[in-house]
Amino acid sequence: MSEKTAMTTELALLGLLAVLWGASYTFIKIGVETIPPVTIIAGRTLIAGGILLGLIRWRGLAMPRDALNWRRFMFQACLNSVIPFTLIAAAERSIDAGLATILNATSPIFTFLLTALITRHEPVTVRKLVGVGAGIAGICLIVGTEALGGIGHQLWAQLAVVAATVCYAGAAIFGRNFRGLDPMVPAAGSMICGAAILIPLSLIFDRPWTLTPSTASILALFGLSVFSTALAFSIFFRLIHTLGSVGTTSQAYLRVPIGVGIGAVFLGESLGPTAWLGMAFVVVGVAAMTIPARQARFAR
Repeated sequence: MSEKTAMTTELALLGLLAVLWGASYTFIKIGVETIPPVTIIAGRTLIAGGILLGLIRWRGLAMPRDALNWRRFMFQACLNSVIPFTLIAAAERSIDAGLATILNATSPIFTFLLTALITRHEPVTVRKLVGVGAGIAGICLIVGTEALGGIGHQLWAQLAVVAATVCYAGAAIFGRNFRGLDPMVPAAGSMICGAAILIPLSLIFDRPWTLTPSTASILALFGLSVFSTALAFSIFFRLIHTLGSVGTTSQAYLRVPIGVGIGAVFLGESLGPTAWLGMAFVVVGVAAMTIPARQARFAR
């Protein structure tokens, strides 16, 4: 596979990941209407983990049996599913899916800062700095002054989404520890560990057998689990090794117009008047953050 073809493939996967995760906020918003946050995330991790484990066995692969990898899976689960998933689900009981999308889109900024200040495994280039700036400008334009008028209300929920974003940034960097494993293996391992943590909590606090979830919430849970989790995390762990942690989380910029757009169509949430100009800045930000990865070695 040529370098140009490999780059095109990775960028296409980056776009698909943005769509899958952009839709997740609407799935969550519909799901938590009748399913408590811990229970819906327990179901999400259990279903996604089961699907991924089945695919791994179908492909003839095997999960690692050593304690080191499973400790890493457990830590990754806390960073990438248990804590952030639950925080976002709880927050979306009081804030719009679009606002959650926008606040969560700051993950590349936290990843960039953590990478530059702590791990330093990726170079800090002018192009990446421009990408961060363009992405922030695009997010501000997409949100608009009217949408930002809601910030300050439900402050705990907004801070919960920001805290989830910091977790995602850490997960993107920690995900590099799974180099050499098939992308589905850490995805499945982290989902299984996440389910092992969340299911007991659900049974104790939510007593799911007493719930009466709506059909819409159940369908949203399955969409969230199959598409926005099982498929999305397989793509995520592949991109961590091909585009790098900052490049991979740059899909958050593209996820903003997608997530806000899905919320507008299915939930009736409104877009700001400067959304199109903001989307242009978003595209520039994504390009600036990912083009440097041309020098990387791509999976074949």
